[in-house]
Amino acid sequence: TTEIYTLSLHDALPISAAMFEARMTSGGMLKKITESMKDLVTEANFDCSTTGMSVQAMDSSHVSLVSLLLRAEGFDHFRCDRNISLGINLGSMGKVLKCCNNDDIVTLKSDDNADEMTFMFENQSQDRISDFALKLMDIDSEHLGIPETDYKAQIKLPASEFQRICRDLAILGDTVTIAVSKEGVKFSVTGEMGSGNMTIRPNNSVDTKDEEQVEIEMEEAVTLNFALRYLNFFTKATPLSSQVTLQLSKDVPLVVEYPIEELGHIRFYLAPKIEED
Repeated sequence: TTEIYTLSLHDALPISAAMFEARMTSGGMLKKITESMKDLVTEANFDCSTTGMSVQAMDSSHVSLVSLLLRAEGFDHFRCDRNISLGINLGSMGKVLKCCNNDDIVTLKSDDNADEMTFMFENQSQDRISDFALKLMDIDSEHLGIPETDYKAQIKLPASEFQRICRDLAILGDTVTIAVSKEGVKFSVTGEMGSGNMTIRPNNSVDTKDEEQVEIEMEEAVTLNFALRYLNFFTKATPLSSQVTLQLSKDVPLVVEYPIEELGHIRFYLAPKIEED
């Protein structure tokens, strides 16, 4: 089990020759990133290198995959002396981050061969410093090569709109049909209670705000079925970005991507449901 150690309010962690150290001025951003993954993946390896941090992990049913990229240059300070994999329980990390205010400065640190990662939270006036140590885990996970795919349809729409569609349609059934055509994108559900359809049309006129634009790029019409349960897990990343991009092609996983400001992105992959005859 993962243990969370005690909180100390009096002194900060000493600046030592850390193997890995990353600092960001917005604790709220790290909280949002963790919240977007922890219900889908319980534990994951954070792979750290000189270029940044990344996570690739599948959910327990192996139906979906999450891929997180945080570039080194997006942090206020980032140092990683050699490639290292930090196995973390995301639920425990989420609990630790509840003690962090959104505008706290966060420093993540792990020394060479350490069996824990430390979290230090400083408020901006630096009259309160909290530090935690989270036990690292030894997680076996194969790094999955995600093949380069030429997607036949790409939809960019407001993240809040996509979240609302997935939430509302889940009331009627557990499978959504996403159909992309020249007219727009149609989300359809049929369940025991009844059926529902929502259609979004392209809207990228000069009068439309950037975050409200809907853009559709399509080489050919695509219709695929997906489990709404997983799409609703993915939309927990909505606070990270005003826009979301969906990429679809026949017989390959759907990609749902949320850009993360200057840092990078989080992508979710979901295998389509195959209709049984």
